[in-house]
Amino acid sequence: MKCKLFLIFILILIGMSFCKNPNASDASESWQFSGSKGEVILMTLDPGHFHAALVQKTMKEQIHPDVHIFAPEGPDITNHLQQIEKYNSRDKNPTNWVSHVYTGDDFLEKMLEETPGNVMVVAGNNRKKTEYIRKAVEHGIHVLADKPMAIDTDDFEILLRAFKTAEEKHLLLYDIMTERFEVTTILQKMFSRIPEIFGELEKGTPDNPAVTKESVHHFFKYVSGEKIKRPPWFFDSAQQGEGLVDVTTHLVDLVQWECFPEKIIDYTKDIRIHKARRWPTEVSPDQFMEVTRLAEIPDYLQQSLSEEGMLQVYANGSILYEINGIMAKVSVEWKYKAPEGGGDTHYSVMRGTRSNLIIRQGMEEGYKPVLYIEPANGVDAKTFEKDLIQALNTIHETYPGVEVEKSDKNWKVVIPERYKVGHEAHFGQVTDKFLQYLVEGKLPAWEVPNMITKYYITTKALEMARAEGTTDLP
Repeated sequence: MKCKLFLIFILILIGMSFCKNPNASDASESWQFSGSKGEVILMTLDPGHFHAALVQKTMKEQIHPDVHIFAPEGPDITNHLQQIEKYNSRDKNPTNWVSHVYTGDDFLEKMLEETPGNVMVVAGNNRKKTEYIRKAVEHGIHVLADKPMAIDTDDFEILLRAFKTAEEKHLLLYDIMTERFEVTTILQKMFSRIPEIFGELEKGTPDNPAVTKESVHHFFKYVSGEKIKRPPWFFDSAQQGEGLVDVTTHLVDLVQWECFPEKIIDYTKDIRIHKARRWPTEVSPDQFMEVTRLAEIPDYLQQSLSEEGMLQVYANGSILYEINGIMAKVSVEWKYKAPEGGGDTHYSVMRGTRSNLIIRQGMEEGYKPVLYIEPANGVDAKTFEKDLIQALNTIHETYPGVEVEKSDKNWKVVIPERYKVGHEAHFGQVTDKFLQYLVEGKLPAWEVPNMITKYYITTKALEMARAEGTTDLP
């Protein structure tokens, strides 16, 4: 009888081990990735930004079609589900996502309690995002997060703890840096690594930085062919974060990624912030209502109204800083609407001893990014042309078909259309990279310290700009 009871006890234990939820607190040890079909199960938390849907714009074999969504009730989750349904029902390459939705005030607790997936995707209201990230990694969940992962210095300290926990639990905590996949930026980086063309990166000065990156964005735009619907909290810096900690995340990331590829940047030793500024964009009530589809401005935004009744949205800012002794400047500006035929734009300069690499995206370029190579003063034109033609052999190893076109003062890099996939497609490319890292079981050694440095720069710059007072004009 005792033997029989002992055998039953052993069978119960075995059964419990098989029934154990692999997504519980020790999920980081239970989940191993091989690249097999459907092994990655997404959990989307509080999807208030359209970037959450863009992660699912294309299907990935490694990602299971069942996606578990946890969110509060309201328009954000409704808009998200509508966008996923549009991807499922489109005529060309429709997706087949199956959304399992839980809505309620305890959506975070419910996700952590049930943990039906192994990767959390978070893109939305940034007020609590850093805390969501911290709790997810503490629970053993990998995280793919939209920027920004921190919007002030308090968040930065929480993020530091989250990265420490992720390291201890062998988890991936990764932000979505789509701009690394824009082809003109890639080619700017590639040409800067060819000494015969670029020489060495200049040191720069505060008045003439070695690296300058400027980005112009618009509240009104089209996403997946339709007019965007912004959530009202997007205009509240306490929830969305100011411009200095939002889009500048991309720009700071590109400075590190292009100028010091695969090098660890230590924010405690390698960074010195010289100056940071912030200023508002004025949005009229009519513009606000057009882009949010609301009939009135919410109470929490009333304090942001000027005497003239205009919303003062602190979406603009600039940071002047040194990184490894190189002077860099990044700036972001938000306008309401782009000119006809235009959209969000990017301007970037890398100054080398033999040439400047410049990306322009203005009217002359048809509001499309174009890379120019401008020989430095004193560089022999014939020698430079010979070296440039020779350098194309290196470029063609990765991007066959890229050519250069000479003008009076510079060279225009001509890029075949097949490489210009567009911003929305970059989300799929970031996801591919993340899936690769899941299989490898780690991020590159430089990624985490450089993410930490990036968020130190943006949050510290905001702290400095606020301390210096409000700037009304750029």
